[in-house]
Amino acid sequence: MIELNIPGWGKRQLEHLLLDLNGTLALDGALLPEVDERLAHLSMRLRLHLITADTFGTANKVLGPIEHTLHLLGPGPQDQQKMELARSLGPNHCAAMGNGRNDRLMLQESVLGIAILGPEGACAELFTTADVISRDIKEALDLLLNPLRLTATLRK
Repeated sequence: MIELNIPGWGKRQLEHLLLDLNGTLALDGALLPEVDERLAHLSMRLRLHLITADTFGTANKVLGPIEHTLHLLGPGPQDQQKMELARSLGPNHCAAMGNGRNDRLMLQESVLGIAILGPEGACAELFTTADVISRDIKEALDLLLNPLRLTATLRK
């Protein structure tokens, strides 16, 4: 668990981290450099949830031995499926990271939504939905590894 106590934003206890795969953690199905190290550290404090349509067929192996739960998206609206996952886990205890239009509702539903401007870019709609915008996934993961950075960003 990661506890946040941010003046003007309140206390939050994060238990889950919802992560979009392609465009957020990976490019063309391959995990971006140095992401695995950060996720390994975060997996000791949060339950990691990898959410993907598995476009490149790498979802089963991309995180290797890092403890996580894989959620494969089915047919139908992906944004709704991602939002429902956040809701089912208890959105008051979820942080979510993504870069695509189909991540918008998941970020909105989660208590902490972080939009990632990654190598595929980011959907402009996320910038008005997210609590935080990060230049890349490594910086976004570092916010959770060093939560006082979130205090500096989110306090009123």
